[in-house]
Amino acid sequence: MRLAQRMSRLGTETAFEVLAKAKKLEKEGKEIIHLEIGEPDFNTPQNITEAAIEALKEGYTHYGPSAGLPELREVIARYVADTRKILVDPDEVVVTPGGKPIMFFSILALVDEGDEVIYPNPGFPIYESVIEFIGAKPVPIQLREENDFRLDIDELKKLVTSKTKMIIINSPQNPTGGILTLEDLKAIADVAISKNIYVLSDEIYSRIIYEGKPHSIASLPDMKERTIILDGFSKTYAMTGWRIGYGVMNKSLAPHIARLMTNSNSCTASFTQRAAIEAITGDQSEVDKMVKEFKRRRDVIVKGLCDFPKLSCSSPKGAFYVFPNVKKIGWDTKKLADALLNEAGVAVLSGTAFGKFGEGYLRLSYANSVENINKGLERIRKFLAKI
Repeated sequence: MRLAQRMSRLGTETAFEVLAKAKKLEKEGKEIIHLEIGEPDFNTPQNITEAAIEALKEGYTHYGPSAGLPELREVIARYVADTRKILVDPDEVVVTPGGKPIMFFSILALVDEGDEVIYPNPGFPIYESVIEFIGAKPVPIQLREENDFRLDIDELKKLVTSKTKMIIINSPQNPTGGILTLEDLKAIADVAISKNIYVLSDEIYSRIIYEGKPHSIASLPDMKERTIILDGFSKTYAMTGWRIGYGVMNKSLAPHIARLMTNSNSCTASFTQRAAIEAITGDQSEVDKMVKEFKRRRDVIVKGLCDFPKLSCSSPKGAFYVFPNVKKIGWDTKKLADALLNEAGVAVLSGTAFGKFGEGYLRLSYANSVENINKGLERIRKFLAKI
């Protein structure tokens, strides 16, 4: 089969590849501890599920507007206005099947072939994949452990050129759990304003924070009009399989993002949108419980990893990932991750799954029970003792 040339530029998300390998090993009878996939292990809160069932009974099974149901867009506008302390009009909201379409559509709409996009590395791999796919130039900015995995502002300024059309930021961050400070965001905003650059702000983990307060760059003066906020329901409400997210952007851009929805997905499923209304407006106690439990798991896994010889691990401030430094082990991290899966029965990701600057690190998701985390840690300890 002869594929279009652009397909050679399209990357992937390694977590799903490792998950598939792990599932195959399980079918062969091997027990695997899953620390690879970035998915809450909790069930979707019952009130949200019931809202979806009720919506199905009420006939929310047909096409809706490409930008999303008006009633959900109004709820999202109020929610974002309240949490980011900005004015938001429902016409500035576009609902999509998951958060990834906002990444894809924003880059498609604003970046031409040959333009440059600055993105965090190590970072979510789909950023680089989409930039490459459309024929633009991905420009990685390294997130360093010694800087708490935050952007180096001086380096950012050096990377900006006349071709830079977008800066992508993610806070709390996948894979490191790092958070950009308010001072970081102000410095990034200064660059974006002075050079007339759009910012895609991936805030999908904005509710999963353990230390400090969440900040959005859109809240800063003169930034709302040049920021695209990406958020959704997958992580906060354990709704990964529901496929529902949204973007908030200026009123001039929103119709173009909605047009890309029309051309690709037509619309987001109406009954999931009704459930999303309940997610935002309903009882939030289950979310609070999840975050409290994630924090407990974080403390367990960080302590366990730091007890290993030749390994160190900073404590993430948000999301549900740890990014331990394994450089002293002396192995290529892809080889190490493969060995942990095949020999120790623990599924983890190589840091290089998140870009070239991830070499020397592993990513472990602690979206699993404390019992399984401890079991996984013990298996890793025994494996490392043998090498």
